[in-house]
Amino acid sequence: MLATGKGEFMTEFGEPPATITPYPDGPLIVRGAFELCELDGTPIPRSGKTVALCRCGRSALKPFCDGSHKLAAGNGRSGPG
Repeated sequence: MLATGKGEFMTEFGEPPATITPYPDGPLIVRGAFELCELDGTPIPRSGKTVALCRCGRSALKPFCDGSHKLAAGNGRSGPG
């Protein structure tokens, strides 16, 4: 990671580093420069620089969120553990 001199950081490719935001009773939103891989290291294709990762285990599109957590309100695992 490289400092820009403005209190910001960029990856070696000039992109902001990844940030991960847990949404209450919803997915993890991952933004920025990152690579998502299978357990064996195979990259998982994604369509943009922002993805929503499932935390509830109900998504038919795992590891991506498909909104299934909305059917079981309160079970999206918004806290640690």
